[in-house]
Amino acid sequence: MYNLGNQFKFNLEKAIPNPECVFKGNKYRITVLTSSLIRLEYSNEGKFNDLPTLNVWYRNFKKPEFKVTEDDKLLNIETEYFNLIYNKEKNFYGGKINPASNLKVTSLLTNKTWYYTFPEVRNYDVDIYSIEDNKDVKTKSLFSLYGFVTIDDSKTDFFDSYGCLEKNDYEHIDIYLFMYGNKFFTCLKDYYKITGRPSLLPRYAFGNWWSRNLTYNDELIKEVIDGFKEHDIPLSVIMLNNSWSRRDENGNHSFSFNKELFKDPVETIKNIHAANIHLGLSINPMNGFNKVEDNYNYFKQYLPPNDKGEIPFNVYNNKNIDAYLKLAIHPLDNIGVDFYNIDYFDPNNLKDLMLLKHYNMIDMRRNKRPLIYGYNANIAAHRYSVLYYGKSTVTWESLAKICKINCTSANLGISYYSHDIGGYYKGIEDTELFTRFVQLGVFCPILKLSSDDGKYYKRFPWKWGIKTYQIAKDYLNFRHRLIPYLYSENYRYHKLGIPFIQPLFYQYPDFYFDELYSTEYYFGSQLFISPIIKHKDYIMNRTIHKFFIPEGTWYDFVTGKKFPGGRKYVSFFRDEDYPVFAKAGAIIPLSMNTDNNNTDVPKDLEIQIFPGRSNVYNLYEDDGISLEYKQGKYLVTNIEYNYMPNNYTVIIRPVDGTKGVIPERRNYKINFRNTKKSDNVITYLNNTKVENNTYVDKNDFIVEIKDVSTLEQLTINCKGKDIEIDALRIINEDIEEILSYLPIHTEVKEVIDRIIFNPSTSIKQKRIQIRRISNKKLDRKYVELFLKLLEYISQV
Repeated sequence: MYNLGNQFKFNLEKAIPNPECVFKGNKYRITVLTSSLIRLEYSNEGKFNDLPTLNVWYRNFKKPEFKVTEDDKLLNIETEYFNLIYNKEKNFYGGKINPASNLKVTSLLTNKTWYYTFPEVRNYDVDIYSIEDNKDVKTKSLFSLYGFVTIDDSKTDFFDSYGCLEKNDYEHIDIYLFMYGNKFFTCLKDYYKITGRPSLLPRYAFGNWWSRNLTYNDELIKEVIDGFKEHDIPLSVIMLNNSWSRRDENGNHSFSFNKELFKDPVETIKNIHAANIHLGLSINPMNGFNKVEDNYNYFKQYLPPNDKGEIPFNVYNNKNIDAYLKLAIHPLDNIGVDFYNIDYFDPNNLKDLMLLKHYNMIDMRRNKRPLIYGYNANIAAHRYSVLYYGKSTVTWESLAKICKINCTSANLGISYYSHDIGGYYKGIEDTELFTRFVQLGVFCPILKLSSDDGKYYKRFPWKWGIKTYQIAKDYLNFRHRLIPYLYSENYRYHKLGIPFIQPLFYQYPDFYFDELYSTEYYFGSQLFISPIIKHKDYIMNRTIHKFFIPEGTWYDFVTGKKFPGGRKYVSFFRDEDYPVFAKAGAIIPLSMNTDNNNTDVPKDLEIQIFPGRSNVYNLYEDDGISLEYKQGKYLVTNIEYNYMPNNYTVIIRPVDGTKGVIPERRNYKINFRNTKKSDNVITYLNNTKVENNTYVDKNDFIVEIKDVSTLEQLTINCKGKDIEIDALRIINEDIEEILSYLPIHTEVKEVIDRIIFNPSTSIKQKRIQIRRISNKKLDRKYVELFLKLLEYISQV
């Protein structure tokens, strides 16, 4: 076997199941992997695989609790989740009349029964990618109304101990059956156990990305960097398409910089890094290697060229992989390229794509935190960093689709989908649509401003009018400030397997089929998003948006308005508004870095805290780019909020990790939302009283503590009389604001106000009175508007 290197080797012991959990006969093998996951194998030849496959790497786990009764004929296994009954040595399939007669597994939580060949029709499909013109491709997900789902690994190829892929020519059944009932997160936990954890992305991945299908050179890259700097908009990533490289006479791209575009690539990358921006390059080794490669002569020593002088590439040949990595990728790594977009996609052969991602990602672990970008290759895609859904059109339909993909991707264990914010091509460049794209992008795991070539695609925010520019700028700056929260949620997803995005329909399954609420989702552990996916009412200059707030108490993140949960609402959003809600007691850490593009751990940290209930948040921090966190070089800071009416205590203390990872001293800004000024504020570092500065900013009470140790306990206590602002959201206030801004006579506004807000008049009577207002006093379009507003009032 060809040895690619130690980093590619598999620990085969981790793929061999715990013998205490295996029940084996001449033709069958049944393994209880967890209390809710079973592996079912059947082979007429009695051959069973214990090697890791392309999908499943791990099978050796601690023995779960289960009961077994068996005799010569029957095997019965029962856990807290399921009961399995198997007629030993018989084929899993019992025939058309009674397919469950030989093998059946019944959920003890839902009383539903699975059998071999069971039609899993009540599965929530997942859109895994889109090709040209929005032709979406779906696959079965892990989320099923039956409460069980299978992964068929029967035909999947194996890895040997060196990481070489071996052909699976077994004639056998190899199925993983997840029996989770109504506990879907149990399924995800099991799924990550056997396939591997989700990636821990580099910290810079959560900033703002720029990618455009242009032929960039040194001058154009400088224009991008200078433009964002001049307009005070942070930028973390520039990703170039294939045009960065030289081409051969057939137009095939190489892995060598085009020196006509980039005179000194080393200097180019140094300049990008000096601006605190990271560089990604698009590559595609599947076309092979050609004569314009810098290392072409070295390639020829390893791989024979064809009669045209071209060197074909075979992703299944480890010698090809070795040459590709050492002669194409490592030289780019050595001059500072940060990550790669695997710009290859064949919908009929996803295995090639998965192998490419696999080898590239493991190879990157030599010296840094890997980040691989590219299309989804289906099962276990969460292992390979950031997925690209496909080119989106500049339309409201694409915006809605992105929301749906974000929500359903967790059904396959995925959180890191990337989309073309603003839309990639076609359509009409529209201010409102661009604004809503950017706002949604801020509350996606990855925000990539992107488009096709063409001077009329406006992805630079400053290319729009002043209002759109200012809104986009404010949101993109907020995204940058949000990185401490995003990165902590990134670690939570990696460590605990809790999806970054969780759709509302996990909690309320009926909403999956309701277009009004199916795109709502939890964004990390503290925030809830109800995306705006339709254009506004141009008469009132507001978007009429219906949304559902889940159980509990929630606050509008910007205004602080309180929304009691478990009910539906309608609100009227201006262009600059977006439906982002923080749960009661939410703790949101925000960066206050003054260096525009810097995504490093901040010395200045703002912590926004919403009232209503006690809470604990773990802020995770490391160097953001290396693998040293695996050796314990990270710090988890516990932020504990103890809430009592008119008496708040915040305790900030390190609870896990090592020193030297984050700044030794930090400036804190504690922002108590919906809180009046408190005259009784005490701050301690351990047992020593420290100075603080307090003030009120609108409806928020701010406590600032300067230059305190991050390795000691900081305690802030605020108390007073009636310091909490209730701020209950009232729809009348929304309508008053709409009425105030309409271009109609003020005396007519007074008449309308008296009609709409008269508590003793029924909605029906109000409609009659509105219609009676003379056309001379009120244009017909405004009459229709107020009739519509009355309709919304009646729904509250």
